[in-house]
Amino acid sequence: MSHSFPPLKNDLIIRASRGEKVERVPVWIMRQAGRYLPEFHDVRKHHSFFEICRTPELACQLTLQPIDRYGSLLDASIIFSDILVIPQAMGLEVKMVEGRGPVFTAPLVTPEDFERMHKHVDVDKKLGYVYDAITLTRHKLDGRVPLFGFVGAPWTLMAYMIEGGGSKVLSKAKSWLWKYPTETHALLQRITDISVAFLVGQVRAGAQMLQVFDSWAGELSPHDFKQYSLPYIKQISARVKKELAEANLDVVPMTIFAKGAWFALKDLVNIEYDVVSLDWTITPEYARKATQDQVVLQGNMDPSLLFAPFDTIRETATRMVKAFGKEGKHIGNLGHGILPTVNPEALKVYLETIQTVSAEIRKE
Repeated sequence: MSHSFPPLKNDLIIRASRGEKVERVPVWIMRQAGRYLPEFHDVRKHHSFFEICRTPELACQLTLQPIDRYGSLLDASIIFSDILVIPQAMGLEVKMVEGRGPVFTAPLVTPEDFERMHKHVDVDKKLGYVYDAITLTRHKLDGRVPLFGFVGAPWTLMAYMIEGGGSKVLSKAKSWLWKYPTETHALLQRITDISVAFLVGQVRAGAQMLQVFDSWAGELSPHDFKQYSLPYIKQISARVKKELAEANLDVVPMTIFAKGAWFALKDLVNIEYDVVSLDWTITPEYARKATQDQVVLQGNMDPSLLFAPFDTIRETATRMVKAFGKEGKHIGNLGHGILPTVNPEALKVYLETIQTVSAEIRKE
């Protein structure tokens, strides 16, 4: 399929990501193509989760659903995929189990289990279906909004590969840090190398922005975060931007979301990410002070507030926008992904409020 794409009609979030002054706050939502939408279930009931991920036409269809529903209220799309496609490409089997989420049929128990993984991963071959979905979606978007590509951060992916799924304490994964430190770093490096190639490939396929999700960053102590997460997410941003420039590709804006790592905000400023996404436990005032306005901040209302009455959503969103400030470098989002039982109309209220209030305060 051609990589000659329709011209972009709304570049607000790209300008904002580069720190430019913009007329209002751009907004998009993590997991915006997801289970809270009735139209998502119309597709999902006929297909398994990873079947959708691996079928470009279906992934494209789900990516477009929130854009079609909310129209000009969303300023970006994000490709429908999953962070666990990388462990799958490495040779581990992952299933999406109803009521449990992702489950690894044979997680890593000791470093000897590395033998069960592919020694070399042909990223373009193993994950080409994601590239195809991105290219198709760029055409189908017809320039309405930019398209995000993404990966999970190495620490988060490694934790899933060892825990075998979600976990409240990550005791198995964390025990590797002390039992097998050398092998831990080797695994993190392997994931990093694949992630770099995958992100560059996503941009080549048509992604206009990139986000790295370190969903379990906050489960590490500040000391361990600096050892087992920070060096690898830093490598990803530096290497991706270098490789994009060398390939004469657009050096697209990059976002890091290190959920729960409030203690690392200062560390995240100077590692070549344009945007730092915040969870809801960080106040905009603290984040602006910690980062000295050197990066764009994204977020960050508690996703659970979308269950509140609409007036409460408006009040909270207004307070949030004003706290980031009319001169603040801010992209609207939630502090994590939207929850599956949210009323889609509640999200509409949130999006409308961010757009309206941010435009109004910039006129004052």
